[in-house]
Amino acid sequence: MKVSDEPLQDIIADEGAFKGETDESELEALVSKLKTNILIIGSGGAGNNTLTRLYKEGMTTIELLAVNTDAQHLLNTPIPHRMLIGKQLTKGLGAGSEPSTGEGAAEEARSEILEACQDADIVFLTGGLGGGTGTGSLPVIAKLAKDRGALTIAIVTLPFSNEGARRGRNARLGLEKLRKSADTVIVIPNDKLLQDEIMNLPLNLAFRQADEILGNAIKCMTEITSQGGLVNIDFADMRSIMDGGGVAMIGMGEGQGQNRASDAVIAALTSPLLEIDIGESEGALVNVTGGDDMTLHEAHEVVKEVHSKINKDARIIWGASIDSTLEHQIRVMLVVTGVKSPQILGPSSGVDDGLQSRYGIEFVQ
Repeated sequence: MKVSDEPLQDIIADEGAFKGETDESELEALVSKLKTNILIIGSGGAGNNTLTRLYKEGMTTIELLAVNTDAQHLLNTPIPHRMLIGKQLTKGLGAGSEPSTGEGAAEEARSEILEACQDADIVFLTGGLGGGTGTGSLPVIAKLAKDRGALTIAIVTLPFSNEGARRGRNARLGLEKLRKSADTVIVIPNDKLLQDEIMNLPLNLAFRQADEILGNAIKCMTEITSQGGLVNIDFADMRSIMDGGGVAMIGMGEGQGQNRASDAVIAALTSPLLEIDIGESEGALVNVTGGDDMTLHEAHEVVKEVHSKINKDARIIWGASIDSTLEHQIRVMLVVTGVKSPQILGPSSGVDDGLQSRYGIEFVQ
């Protein structure tokens, strides 16, 4: 069957609407209630630093919450919403690199954390594993967010190999607990920042590479669920793909020129900090955005390209929208479930399921 080369927005014509059926203000009120609410929680020093970088780079329309046991660090964090946990346990002095203290601090603040998550549809968690606050508190926060019904995605870093055996063990135990609490855990080993193309960057720019994975994931999910499109995707679609999907990856890429559709897909599936195999993927959510010149053929090519790389029986939900500012460009945003990666982990059912050998993550002993 020949796919049309007409601009996509011209194919789906405006047929008009019934007048007087529903008042516009009523529709606006309903749409505002249907908005997908996203909350990003950064816990511990590394988590707070990530939120600070995202905030300074203009991520101000999504609610950010900085959580810490260290009052001084929290005071120096410019995030508008901050929560000091473990006031009785740590007296604001931090967790002393003890995950049990971070866990106890989060348990002490259960009611405050539950209240913070009560309206969230998606909760992103970020922090560094290996220390006290992030390692101990993130599994507790993830469980509380899930108890509130939120889709919970954690993006965490593992310590550098030369940081010692203690931090390595802390990271391993914290990761095992987090896998049991969150829907999806995306792991970025700090050693990946030592790659040739990254290690010679200024320190702040090097860590920004890791932050971009979180930023792109959030931007991807926000745009997929909030932009009205010619072929629309909503939060229910996203949840149907990610619930029970186990290991998942989130990616965004852009392409231009003659092969812009396939180039955008390849870019969305590529990250210098992640190793991904989507050959046996179980499902994919694909959102295609292009300028006024994007054709139905190109939108179809994006979906076809994704389908060629994943399991032929995988479920694919796709959407398409027009953004006039994307002149001669196509942007692809993907949520792919059932992927294989040593760094992206699905929920764990056991305390120790061969994490090290199964996923190829090396912990310093």
